[in-house]
Amino acid sequence: MNKDTLNMEIREYLKKVGVTDFTTRDRTRILKAIESGKLNSIETLGAKMTINAPTIGLNYCIEGK
Repeated sequence: MNKDTLNMEIREYLKKVGVTDFTTRDRTRILKAIESGKLNSIETLGAKMTINAPTIGLNYCIEGK
């Protein structure tokens, strides 16, 4: 695999994760948490995503709000 192909494959994977990971089900969970009082509508919600590829020793964590 050449460098350009590798870069494209990685970009496609990351795009897929970003686009498909946050589903309607996840939005529904947030809305239910607000309705139940577990989360208020102006509160900042923390999030964490980990990309793990054990074969090459990759463990990358992204945290945000």
